[in-house]
Amino acid sequence: MQKADKEWCVDKAMSMLSTGDIDIATLYNEILTPSLNGDEFDPVDEGLRVWKEHERTAIVRTVIENCYPYVIKERRKRVGASIGEKVVIFCPTEELHEMGARMVADFFTLCGYEVSFIGANTPLGDILVGIGSVRPGYVALSVTNHYNLVAAGKAIERIVRLRKDLGLEFKIIVGGRAFERHKELVYQMGADMYLSSLDDISKLAGGRAHAGA
Repeated sequence: MQKADKEWCVDKAMSMLSTGDIDIATLYNEILTPSLNGDEFDPVDEGLRVWKEHERTAIVRTVIENCYPYVIKERRKRVGASIGEKVVIFCPTEELHEMGARMVADFFTLCGYEVSFIGANTPLGDILVGIGSVRPGYVALSVTNHYNLVAAGKAIERIVRLRKDLGLEFKIIVGGRAFERHKELVYQMGADMYLSSLDDISKLAGGRAHAGA
């Protein structure tokens, strides 16, 4: 995915999925994620770093959106229909890196969850209204930049208060590179769990996501 050619990247990914040479988890974990996190730039390209990061992110986003029919196909093989659990996935308002959360949304879909992916740039007040309306079993926040952990903590505080005020019983999940490096904050902030992989989500679903895999 280092090649900044959207058409080539999409065609290559779709070809590998259609022939069964790769599955969604492998594509996301071993190709797309490393391409987002990669820093392979020549010194002469330093001034273009942000440009190239954004260009690469846009390509990855297109690849992911084109993967959805294969996500559904794999879900049907794994669990059949929905397992009847809802999850809301979003990033704190200041967190603009949403690709990790977007991939996790597909992992939840693979495991049979009904996913509401809200992503980045949604005001917290609107998130809270949505949670109250959807009444999910899980609410998940993703934080990539550790500078946004403060915003995440404030969001979790408001979500915990909403849960209590409405008498709901959903669990709060956190993930992302920022929490990976500061796991001590997961429970300090009031979250219920930290998840980082498809296996974690499958276990959360009680192993049902392994059916037919």
